[in-house]
Amino acid sequence: MSSDLNLRILPRTVQQETVDKLRLAIFSGVFAPGSRLVESQLCVQLGISRPSLREALRSLAAERLIDIVPNRGPSIPALTWEQITAIYEARELLEVEAVGRCSQRIPEEQLQELARALSAFAEAASSNDSLARVTTAADFYSIILANCGNPILEEIHRGLVARISFFRARSMSLEGRAQSSYAEMKEIYEAIAAHDEKAARKASRRHILKAMTAAKDSMDHTS
Repeated sequence: MSSDLNLRILPRTVQQETVDKLRLAIFSGVFAPGSRLVESQLCVQLGISRPSLREALRSLAAERLIDIVPNRGPSIPALTWEQITAIYEARELLEVEAVGRCSQRIPEEQLQELARALSAFAEAASSNDSLARVTTAADFYSIILANCGNPILEEIHRGLVARISFFRARSMSLEGRAQSSYAEMKEIYEAIAAHDEKAARKASRRHILKAMTAAKDSMDHTS
């Protein structure tokens, strides 16, 4: 993973660009798990004021991508495998249910949107663009969640999206994982398109379990 990411941003959209740049840096492995973030250095790298930086850090803390500890400052969480497993278990509960419900509810025009999202992920999976892989995969699932018929389920899942994306970026850095993910997501799409709830749930569960295994492998490689 590259450590020479250009973090400098334009002043016209300071707040959102700061959050986006730091989120990308975390996904890309620029900051190692457990490392402290030095505010003075980040202000120089980003070209922004300390108040703007701190506001962005609070946003990332809300996404659970960083920890802010009083008298110690911000840092990247160093999650245990037990904590990572808990995140994937929650993801399984939410996404399997959402996929199953979506298969019975999604209208034709949204099914076409899901197909386009899958195609976008396929293109990203064959590239070396790690950010595109993460964002297109997130887009695919956002359509499923938006069509599951339960806005509370969608809202709860949204709280996990940043952490799911973090592990997705790590696992897809493994050779062949992005292509495997595409095959698994295609199976989910085909079951939804066929309105086969049982097959959709089965495909979703299989995909998440394989993603969890890949995440563990990727964390082992970087530990």
